[in-house]
Amino acid sequence: MDAGIATAIQGLVLLGLPEILRDIVTDYTLRTVALGAAVLGIVSGALGAFAVLRRQSLVGDAMSHAALPGIALAYLLTGTKTRLVLLIGAAIAGWVATLLVIGIVRTTRVKFDSALGLVLSVFFGFGLMLLTFIQRRPDASQAGLESFLFGQAATVLERDVIEMAVVGAIAVLGVILLWKEFALLSFDSDFGASLGFPMRFLDVLLTTLIVVAIVVGLQMVGVVLMSAMIVAPAAAARQWTDRLGVMVVLAALFGAVAGVTGATISGTVERLPTGPTIVVCISAVVLVSLLLAPNRGVLWNAVTQRRARRRLRAEAVLADLAVLAAQHATLEHGHSVAVLRAMNPGRGGLEQALADLAGRGWARQVGDESWALTPEGREEAKRHVARNVNGDHLALFGEAAAEAGDQGQASRGLGEDGQ
Repeated sequence: MDAGIATAIQGLVLLGLPEILRDIVTDYTLRTVALGAAVLGIVSGALGAFAVLRRQSLVGDAMSHAALPGIALAYLLTGTKTRLVLLIGAAIAGWVATLLVIGIVRTTRVKFDSALGLVLSVFFGFGLMLLTFIQRRPDASQAGLESFLFGQAATVLERDVIEMAVVGAIAVLGVILLWKEFALLSFDSDFGASLGFPMRFLDVLLTTLIVVAIVVGLQMVGVVLMSAMIVAPAAAARQWTDRLGVMVVLAALFGAVAGVTGATISGTVERLPTGPTIVVCISAVVLVSLLLAPNRGVLWNAVTQRRARRRLRAEAVLADLAVLAAQHATLEHGHSVAVLRAMNPGRGGLEQALADLAGRGWARQVGDESWALTPEGREEAKRHVARNVNGDHLALFGEAAAEAGDQGQASRGLGEDGQ
């Protein structure tokens, strides 16, 4: 029965889905790598959100580089290249590096970023030295250890993905269970300490979970590029929201999408490494977020500011027309563009502002170079004045506008009597 279901699904795929999606479903290697990349993106994105919020983005960079000597020492001590053994060594090295950074910051005057840079360079240099020593050994059993520098996703097996999923699920579950505590640690650790929470322990625990996320992705993207998977999804998610929960979910989603996309592109294009491709994909997500995210995106802000300037210019011209209209008997009296320009000699975009007012039905053109308010425009001018000036000015404007309206009605009545 299972074989029949699989055959039916495969038939639907062959008939209806694009070739790339078909390859993901039918190709074992591509499917395995894509699933592993998705797990990596979810775990690293969710945990990286806390590192970014705590302004400790370099933690991922330092911990991933610090994992290299752990891998080398695990091989030297055990003589095996079993993935689990090497990753345990990487986790221990990353955790030791974490404790060293925390210890340096608390016991010396060295700042956090300086401590991270110090630990990163020392551990990574030591790891490269051990890796060189191992490669110069006469046997060939050390072959493949250098793949942890940049990752080798093609070697990921189904059992490796299951291990990644289990370890990652434990880390994410830890975040869910300690959500309130980690939120306090990220936003106001002093307040959390005043409430009795063990903030130092929580600091070590959260950093340990980030180390776990790094270890999960070492085989996929390597120690050099792993920091991008910690920082980039969270940085992209931060542009779209101000809420912690939404940010964590978005970071996990962005990481998963970038992982699957990068793995798929790498699997369909010859001689294209998976790890760097995933990093390029998540970098593209960051770029789009920096440009287009509401309230924070560069292009979004540029468009919003341009619209605000147009609105302010239109409101200023509307106020000028209202002032001029209050000095004449009727609203039908036109006011020249030259007069409007002379009222504010430093203001540009007068023609565009008049066009905007006409489009809204607040002004109309009564001659080649003359404009007048409409009744709707006069009411809008009253509301604009009410929002932006004090009561005395509002009263004066209201009296002038009412007087102009009464005079207009009187003049129209006289015209009707004369007829």
